[in-house]
Amino acid sequence: MTVPQVETTAADLRAALDACFADHPRLRGYVLDEQGHLRENVVIFIDGQRTRERQRLDDALTPHSQVYILQALSGG
Repeated sequence: MTVPQVETTAADLRAALDACFADHPRLRGYVLDEQGHLRENVVIFIDGQRTRERQRLDDALTPHSQVYILQALSGG
């Protein structure tokens, strides 16, 4: 499975996500709910630290930040 990677100069997480969704619009529904908040089954790490803010998504980014979006999987 190919995982999309996006490079951006975004200053915060929300802007970085918007840049990602501009390139990969189908991802939006997997990551954000109808209110634009992070879905309960999704976690985001910025430079190895898990984000805690799930609504504003205003965590600051540096020019060298790495953002990882992970979705919990379930099955039986």
